[in-house]
Amino acid sequence: MTVTLLPAPKGALKILKTLKILKAPGALFAGALAGICLFSSCAGMSYSRAGEIPELPQAVPERGMPVITERAVPESPPEQPETPIRPIPAIPFRILGAGLVAPEALSGFLLSVNPGAGENFSAELANFYAEEADIEGVNHDVAFAQMCLETGFLRYGNLVTADMNNFCGLGAIGEEQRGERFDEPRIGVRAHIQHLKAYATEEPPRQDLVDPRYRWVRYGSAPTIYGLAGTWAADREYAEKIKDVLEMLYTFVYTGRLW
Repeated sequence: MTVTLLPAPKGALKILKTLKILKAPGALFAGALAGICLFSSCAGMSYSRAGEIPELPQAVPERGMPVITERAVPESPPEQPETPIRPIPAIPFRILGAGLVAPEALSGFLLSVNPGAGENFSAELANFYAEEADIEGVNHDVAFAQMCLETGFLRYGNLVTADMNNFCGLGAIGEEQRGERFDEPRIGVRAHIQHLKAYATEEPPRQDLVDPRYRWVRYGSAPTIYGLAGTWAADREYAEKIKDVLEMLYTFVYTGRLW
């Protein structure tokens, strides 16, 4: 029987080098190599005839352990569709028209600035503005932005208080005349919309008049928010402040940011 010495496995050479056996005298190296061969034979590696490739022993899994036949290749995650970027629309200056922002988004905007406004009340108020303004043909985005400005995003703190349901400062002149009171929020919103419409057009309200100061307006004198400066409010920057709130609103709705 012919015995052919095969090249030592790389792992064996690494072990020999680590133990510095390769630098030892010939007898020590031969003994070490014989030990490796004996270990390989004990592990189940057989050399039957010269030139044949030795058979590797099959791994026997422990009882109860799954047999892994091939390496699992993780699946690539599904491609996520790109979120379309919605351009911010132009700021509406005209008081009459259709609003763009849904009541849910109006409420979310209000709460993002003033979380203390209350989720339920904010949602209710946003619905009132959308419904009442749409009936009268008033842009509810503009009306809602004016409400946010007049009430400090429902924080109040000036002449008008929350219990008055006065969302636009109607009749608030001074300590002796702090403003109009309304029995419920919807009626307060309706009075605001009717008063705002009176500035924008000579067309009368479509619902029963609830605005006690309606008769004091010069009808149709301010078709845009710029006509409210110096008339609705003495502040000459009043229209610019409404515009700033509208910019905040649209930025929040279309980008998710406040500014």
